Amino acid sequence: MIRKTLLATAFALFAAAGGAQAQSATYAIDPTHTFANFEAAHFGTSTIRGRFDRKEGTVQFDRAAKTGKVDLTIDMSSVSTGVGPLNEHLKSKDFFNAAEFPTAKFVADKFSFGGDKVTEIAGTLTLLGKTNPVVLKASNFNCYQNPMLKREVCGGDFETTIQRSQYGMSYGLPGIPDNIRLLVQVEAVKQ
Repeated sequence: MIRKTLLATAFALFAAAGGAQAQSATYAIDPTHTFANFEAAHFGTSTIRGRFDRKEGTVQFDRAAKTGKVDLTIDMSSVSTGVGPLNEHLKSKDFFNAAEFPTAKFVADKFSFGGDKVTEIAGTLTLLGKTNPVVLKASNFNCYQNPMLKREVCGGDFETTIQRSQYGMSYGLPGIPDNIRLLVQVEAVKQ
């Protein structure tokens, strides 16, 4: 009887210790260090670049279990190319239709790792009311103790290429190509 009690106690302690090691933490996306950028070829000459200045979201991240979740919302009216008339055209029905679809959303729950570094995140992108799978590949990833915030910050640089026609955005094809490169710089602060 004593042996069974000792075994049960040891098992309970082992299970509790294992649970303590693999704890998911919530990180708030830092809007001052997070940007969703895009690049599109312009009639085979130059590259148009822009970004979205307003975004918010959270990341659930567990390095020990190698799991995570992302929920990122982007304000489509915050598009910024450095050219006012182009910004207004991008907000119109020809492109982002920001009046009818004010936000885009990236949601993911499949994290891939190389060692303790995130190498890619798979999820879905909802844009113009249409949702398609997207895989963001990491070119850089790190976590550090922020000396000013006194909290852990994790983030990196991610990229993918989407076909805008999959979201119903066909204006200017083929002069403005279908493939759009997305570059996402993100940092998130542990809560």
